[in-house]
Amino acid sequence: MGDVLLALSIPVLVFGGGIYAACDCWWRRRHPAPPSPYTHRAARLAEQDMLLLAEEIVDDAYAALGPLYDAPAAPDPAEPPTAPAAISSRSPRSSRPASTPGRGPSRPAGVRKR
Repeated sequence: MGDVLLALSIPVLVFGGGIYAACDCWWRRRHPAPPSPYTHRAARLAEQDMLLLAEEIVDDAYAALGPLYDAPAAPDPAEPPTAPAAISSRSPRSSRPASTPGRGPSRPAGVRKR
């Protein structure tokens, strides 16, 4: 009789473990745990650190390259210009401008006859 109870106890324990796992899974789905405030706080701190690091990088880059982006000094009006004032955009052979004004697409070229 002792061997029969021992043999039957194994399937009972397996079946009971399955029922417990199913009920635990159902309970956890119906009652999820609230998010931990430590994870949110850690994410906010990491974001602040990242923003400070990015700000330092931008400040260093501006300090190093800022003079390249400064506006050039205005020429003195008393001095004569050294370069020609304007270059014509029209070709002497063509009556059309060399480039189309604005940002729209240019007109297609005309068909040449041979």
